[in-house]
Amino acid sequence: MLIGEAARRSGVSARMLRHYESLGLVRPSGRTGSGYREYSGRDIQRVFHVESLRSLGLSLREIGRALDDPGCTPSALVDDLVSRTREHIAAQRALLARLRRIDAADPAGWDDVLQVVALLQALESKSPDTRQRAVLACVDRAAAPVAALVEAVLGETDPNVAGALRWALARSPDRGPELLAEALSAPAAAVRERAVRCLAELPGDAAAAQLRVALASPDTVVRGHAALALGARGAAEAVPTLVDMIVAGRNDTDAADALAVLASDTATADRIARGLVDHLARHGTDAPARGRLTQALADIPGARAQRALVALARDADRAVALTAAYLLRRRAARRC
Repeated sequence: MLIGEAARRSGVSARMLRHYESLGLVRPSGRTGSGYREYSGRDIQRVFHVESLRSLGLSLREIGRALDDPGCTPSALVDDLVSRTREHIAAQRALLARLRRIDAADPAGWDDVLQVVALLQALESKSPDTRQRAVLACVDRAAAPVAALVEAVLGETDPNVAGALRWALARSPDRGPELLAEALSAPAAAVRERAVRCLAELPGDAAAAQLRVALASPDTVVRGHAALALGARGAAEAVPTLVDMIVAGRNDTDAADALAVLASDTATADRIARGLVDHLARHGTDAPARGRLTQALADIPGARAQRALVALARDADRAVALTAAYLLRRRAARRC
């Protein structure tokens, strides 16, 4: 059959058949008396083989090797193709993520698009200085991709860059709290901690609401950061977690300071004193915990805290008794 008929039967254009011939992939079996290419059924089958391998993503050079080189094994070629395909998919996913970040920034023009692209490229830099400078510069731009900043802060290990990212997010509106909240249940503990630390520095009711949710986290580190942040905002629901932190000796000084801030409210002060006293009774044999709980009563006003210190001044544990007596003298001096 001539090249036109071969093209019709194979579904490959005459131009492509000539290209295959120039590469040595499919050579027509013969020529007519007038010099026209003449393809046999075997030649058409070879065209089908070439097209099948092309559909797998093999290059024309690789197809030639696969069909003609006895040393080219299918397993090796397919393994290499699988690896390349995975790399291609990863690259396409990265591109899709980048496009989504640009779209989320709602750029007003191409200048905004280019600024976002420059920021995304800088955030991928191996240089902490480059990443930090890019973050600090992006705050003054109209289109700051919050999703990209959140992703960056969740993976950032350099403390200076992480601080800059938290600062930038605190000045960026939109979905920051929502995106960070999703990371509070991430498999990696480090990611959960970065998320709650960032939430703690975000202003507004949306961040506070997510911090309240974080108080119920099974991760003690997440609960602790959430309680400290909420305590600084005057949220009394942080009291139980703050008291637990004092008992456990985990950021106990910061927890005691947060309780002192919350104790400016009379009702909350009584609740705090009751919680500290209850834990003192429960941890009768845990001297370090009782010492921390006694110390935490120092800046809690009210009659309940005063009575607790009077009783503790007679405690069997000499260290607790001395601490309570000292705190009573200090309280008395303040009233004078």
